[in-house]
Amino acid sequence: MLRWIRQQLGFDPPHQSETRTIYVANRFPQHGHYVPQRFADNRIISSKYTIWNFVPKNLFEQFRRIANFYFLIIFLVQLMIDTPTSPVTSGLPLFFVITVTAIKQGYEDWLRHKADNEVNGAPVFVVRSGSLVQTRSKNIRVGDIVRVAKDETFPVDLVLLSSDRPDGTCHITTASLDGETNLKTHYSVAETSVCQSVSQLEALQAVVECQQPDADLYRFVGRMTVTQQGEEIVRPLGPENLLLRGARLKNTKEIFGVAVYTGMESKMALNYKCKSQKRSAVEKSMNTFLIIYLGILLFEAILSTILKYAWQAEDEWDEPFYNQKTEQERNSSPILKFISDFLAFLVLYNFIIPISLYVTVEMQKFLGSFFIGWDLDLYHEESDQKAQVNTSDLNEELGQVEYVFTDKTGTLTENEMQFRECSINGTKYREVNGKLVPEGMTDDSPDGSTPHLIGEELLFLKAVSLCHTVHISYDQPDCPVGGGDPFSHANGFSSSHMEYYASSPDEKALVEAAKRIGVAFTGSNGDTMEIKTFGKSEKYKLLHLLEFDADRRRMSVILQTPSGGQVLFTKGAESAILPFTTSGEIEKTRLHVDEFALKGLRTLVVACRHFSPEEYIDVDRRLNAARTALQQREERLQEAFSYIERDLQLLGATGVEDKLQDKVQETIEALRLAGIKVWVLTGDKHETAVSVSLSCGHFHRTMNILELLQQRSDNECAEQLRRLARRIKEDHVIQHGLVVDGASLSLALREHEKLFMEVCKNVSAVLCCRMAPLQKAKVVRLLKTSPEKPITLAIGDGANDVSMIQEAHVGIGIMGKEGRQAVRNSDYAIARFKFLAKLLLVHGHFYYIRIATLVQYFFYKTLYDSVYLTLYNICFTSLPILVYSLFEQLVHPHVLQSKPGLYRDISKNSLLSFRTFLYWTLLGFCHAFIFFFGSYILMGEDTTLMGNGQILRANRQLMFGNWTFGTLVFTVMVITVTLKLALETHFWTWMHHFVTWGSIAFYFIFSLFYGGIIWPFLHTQDMYFVFVQLLSSGSAWFAIIIIVITCLFPDVVKKVMYRHLFPTSTQTSQSLSASQAQALSCVESLCCYQHGQSGCSRLARLLEHMTGQCKASANSCQASSRSNRSWSDTENFYSNDRSILTLSPIEASHC
Repeated sequence: MLRWIRQQLGFDPPHQSETRTIYVANRFPQHGHYVPQRFADNRIISSKYTIWNFVPKNLFEQFRRIANFYFLIIFLVQLMIDTPTSPVTSGLPLFFVITVTAIKQGYEDWLRHKADNEVNGAPVFVVRSGSLVQTRSKNIRVGDIVRVAKDETFPVDLVLLSSDRPDGTCHITTASLDGETNLKTHYSVAETSVCQSVSQLEALQAVVECQQPDADLYRFVGRMTVTQQGEEIVRPLGPENLLLRGARLKNTKEIFGVAVYTGMESKMALNYKCKSQKRSAVEKSMNTFLIIYLGILLFEAILSTILKYAWQAEDEWDEPFYNQKTEQERNSSPILKFISDFLAFLVLYNFIIPISLYVTVEMQKFLGSFFIGWDLDLYHEESDQKAQVNTSDLNEELGQVEYVFTDKTGTLTENEMQFRECSINGTKYREVNGKLVPEGMTDDSPDGSTPHLIGEELLFLKAVSLCHTVHISYDQPDCPVGGGDPFSHANGFSSSHMEYYASSPDEKALVEAAKRIGVAFTGSNGDTMEIKTFGKSEKYKLLHLLEFDADRRRMSVILQTPSGGQVLFTKGAESAILPFTTSGEIEKTRLHVDEFALKGLRTLVVACRHFSPEEYIDVDRRLNAARTALQQREERLQEAFSYIERDLQLLGATGVEDKLQDKVQETIEALRLAGIKVWVLTGDKHETAVSVSLSCGHFHRTMNILELLQQRSDNECAEQLRRLARRIKEDHVIQHGLVVDGASLSLALREHEKLFMEVCKNVSAVLCCRMAPLQKAKVVRLLKTSPEKPITLAIGDGANDVSMIQEAHVGIGIMGKEGRQAVRNSDYAIARFKFLAKLLLVHGHFYYIRIATLVQYFFYKTLYDSVYLTLYNICFTSLPILVYSLFEQLVHPHVLQSKPGLYRDISKNSLLSFRTFLYWTLLGFCHAFIFFFGSYILMGEDTTLMGNGQILRANRQLMFGNWTFGTLVFTVMVITVTLKLALETHFWTWMHHFVTWGSIAFYFIFSLFYGGIIWPFLHTQDMYFVFVQLLSSGSAWFAIIIIVITCLFPDVVKKVMYRHLFPTSTQTSQSLSASQAQALSCVESLCCYQHGQSGCSRLARLLEHMTGQCKASANSCQASSRSNRSWSDTENFYSNDRSILTLSPIEASHC
């Protein structure tokens, strides 16, 4: 029924069949009773709420919290029955909590709406009513013809109709979808490729039939029926005809395509996970503790009710003279009376459940999240981007991460390949200022001179310039390929007007390097390829292209040279080339390739073969026969390729660096030392992924690399997993790394999940390649739901990473070059991978210890006049714990970064373990016991405590006795719980002093005013003159001091003994950082950065003038910074520590 209503409202378009029919340009048939199918609009939605569902949905989520639901029940009970306390004591804090939380979550969702509106409002061009009109992306409908220009991203999933090229092809990059930076060629059908103008497209009569939306990026099945002169022509459609939303158009001026999948039905959106509410481990622990306290509360209420009836069993106490029952009370049902009494006790004791805990936690998370954005160490100057927080609910989860799942392209790398070294005829060369310089020599030739290259070097560079599938894009489209003289000097090629695009990033880097050295590929026209060798043009005829494939791991071209001969140039992995070489410096080149690999370079080996006229005739015949075979074409092609690519002459090898982001290797090593396992999940090829893993330190050179690749059946996969498990057990001393591809992973997760997990948990690092976006999410979910329930973090920069970012406990988006989809759907966003180390090791560490102490402290300090009950948690004791939870630092930030192992001390929610919770709970009970009985014993029958040593009359004893006793207990409690937090504080600033001593002072001032004046708006004023009476007694002051010392002294002794006898690694590090993390005593300490630059705000300077205590200028700050900081800028882990969190020590003499 609900689905039918959604369909009628258009929210759930009914898919009557497994296919959809799309009329190009929405030219529907005019005959018959055609009913158009309903399709989704083109809006992308990453937000969680709308204007209509915000209130009910947010309230539902908030009342899922045990404490909120409990206080709602208590509030309703207080409204319905006569209870000892006012409904305001429960209702007001509850309303405050719900309101603050709703505002915070509403603000965060508003930011998501804002980001969605930017995408949905982007301008696009569509063909409508015979003209090209501009509209917004969200207005595109299925069937619209959309125009996309060069370097723009596709706003919908399109079937390509035509391009500015005569053959109707276009080139795209899909880095944001599958992580591959190489150029891909897509095709249009022949009948539509000629429609290159708006008028021709408007006249086009075509229908597309295709499958319903599917999340598989590499699968598309459909057909196009084109009507020409009354005849219907049917053409098949496949993935090569589909342009996916999020991909980018390259090397093509413009294309036209028909929209087939829009909005949340596009393949990119289908790879998003449904956005769900993430809850941190700390919040789950809070709920567990609340359930325990609810059990204690119920026990207390039931016990008190039973004791009440036991007390009233005697007639004199059942109805004393001062509390006569009414007639209705005498005749009421005993069961109802028992329930009423039970609920009354429940309300009376309900303050052991701290509603203000949630208020403080929400404020701490919201205010604390600003520190991430303010941290200058997380600011990237080149892109002018700072870290941003999209969800502050997970701050403490950053300190609990056990697994990091990271994308490769754009996350670990910069998406840039750079040529570094090469080996030619057994000699190593490097590029210096556009010249090849042999190893051991320097570039001392004058600038502009033509370098002298011998025959082998020239042949090697020609092979690099010709053996590829590179395309050229000109900034001036009308400039013909090879036209004019692009050479501005003899040795160089002016790159101001042309750009290379390649199907492999390695190819692009090699062709660009050859161009810089002087052998420049200037373009191809049909089957003619042109190069210019130091300005001299040479044209080669492309006879055959032997495409790259994963089995051969090499590609080749057969060319006709300008002199008329035939030559084969081939390049590929060393294992695919060296076994087939018969001449050249084979052993020297093999050593050089190993050296390049040890440096983390991606290696390719280059070779050639010269054919005699008879040999080429045989080669040409074999290739043509294989390519025209109707049966076993693939096998026959492989045989022909193997026959041709043999008896090779080795020319040399290349070393290309896949440029890593700054400090990636140090960051991964820091995470490993912190006990965090790093998995790399990428859509890239196996060889590329392994190469990057080795260069970034994810895999070590000494690691034994295990492979689970190209498994074709369940049995084959299971057997391979068993072999890997046995090998790990046999070689348990050696570190192992595991490489898995997407196809094998699907088989492993289908039937052999436990076996796969066993292998994964026993290896040091895991690399998953050729991964579809949803497969990434499945891997994250597999770890999340394993018996150990580890905390996971996913980090990526593209749309293909969104699903795993949403699946992980914590999702982090990289502000990269491939759009903002990952950033919009993440919990946190940073500009570079290297910032992850500080985000976890420092911010995560601080957030976790702060909130863990905050939670347990609230249960510890968790009665009296209703005003005091309401203000106890909200005013008297709230500010010290809030300031603590924002600024506490157990260890100096630099120590946390230089010693990643300290992260292990807080892993697995250790500070919120049941043992720690039990300690704080028992401590609270013991202190409450001491408060009550200590006051009772010290007061007892000694009426001298009742004021100035005077004997009180009976009526004054009756008036002041209970209230004065309660005031003494409450005063001791406020002082003790505040000083207890002071004992827990390691990092003191002026704010800590202000709120700690200020809270105690505020309690005394408030009590004096509240009890010292008759307030006309209060119904009763039982506290009148009680506090003044109490403070007038010296014995009362003595009792306060004795009780406070009795409570806190055992805690001090315990801390000292444990620190000296059983110190943790964190406590050991505290002594090392003592000189760096001194207590701060002036405002300037909050905003003094490492190199002395002052960052004081107007507020800070105003407070300086008001207090008159801080005279430290920027110069003194600079001097103290130099004298106190003991680390240097050359250290590995972010020594440039400029964050506002890193409160720089300032010597006392300056203040």
